[in-house]
Formats: sequence, C-alpha cells, structure tokens
Amino acid sequence: IVHKYGVDVHVLSVDVSSGYKDIYDYCINRKIVVDILINNAGFGYYGKCLEADEKVYELMIDLNNKALTGLCQLFGKDMVKRHEGHILNVASVAGFMPGPYMSVYYASKAFVLNYTLGLRQELKGEGVKVSALCPAPTRSEFWDVAGVKGSSVYSLFSRTSAQAARTAMKCIRYNRPYMIDGLL
Repeated sequence: IVHKYGVDVHVLSVDVSSGYKDIYDYCINRKIVVDILINNAGFGYYGKCLEADEKVYELMIDLNNKALTGLCQLFGKDMVKRHEGHILNVASVAGFMPGPYMSVYYASKAFVLNYTLGLRQELKGEGVKVSALCPAPTRSEFWDVAGVKGSSVYSLFSRTSAQAARTAMKCIRYNRPYMIDGLL
C-alpha cells in the first residue's frame, strides 16, 4: 500500500469499547499524527428494551458513546495544540427520532449527533473542525449483529458503504456540521 498509494498502514487489534486509550497510545508511541479522526465503531440491538440483557446495552453505550467521547478528547487535545484537524463522528439518521425496538441504539446515536454539534461549537476558533455523518441504513453486517431480519426499510432504502464513505468525505471537505447520507 505504501508503494501504490503512498500511505503507511498500521493494524492494531483492540476492543475499541474498552481499549480506545490503547489506540491513542499506539499512535503517540509511533509518532503517528492523526489529522482526521473518524469514529465509526458502533453496533445496535433489535428487541424489546426491557427484555434485553442489560450487558448488551452497557457494551453498546461503552462503544457507541464512551469510546467515541474518549477518542475525541484524546485526539482532539492534540489537534487543538496543532491548531488543525478534523473529527468526523458517525451518528445515524436514527439520531433524529425515537426508535421502538432499538431505543438504546437510537438514543446512542442522538448522543453522538448532539455531542458532535456541541463539540463543534466548543472548538470553533481552535483550528479543529468537527462534523457528524448521519447515514441511512447501510448494507453491512450491522443488521445481522443487531438481529434485524427482513426489514423493509433496509431493503428499500439501504445504501452501500462506498456511498456513505463518499458522503463522509464531502462532509469533511465542506466542513458541514452534519450530513445525511441516503434517501431518508
């Protein structure tokens, strides 16, 4: 990849929900400067909220919110020192509405959206840009992990991850507070 694209790739195997500081330490120890931080880790769960194992929701909140916030703080401080950088947090169109049978997931994405918009205002004038990508359903293993089977929303409105990635790059390029990807 270095020869073909001029990009040095590092691979670090870590559970982001509990090891987000390990990601930061890895970069610091190798003198890797992160110019653009994209927080895309997350998962959902489909089912009646009160019937689910509370551990599932604890893990979801740790990954979707706690790790994202921690990574923003760690890398964001370095970006402020350099007076440059961009943080892109992946929220969801789910962050704009309640979601029966996925209420904790929808709430976690509302947190991501609102946290991102608040952080954007706090870092205004610091040289650090902050944005949220709010994709509609995207074709990925997310749906299998969440336990959603045969959803008409998915089959009718889902987009490819490549489409979402292009929208993410536009969001960064044009420094939008947030961008919605997809028909929804």
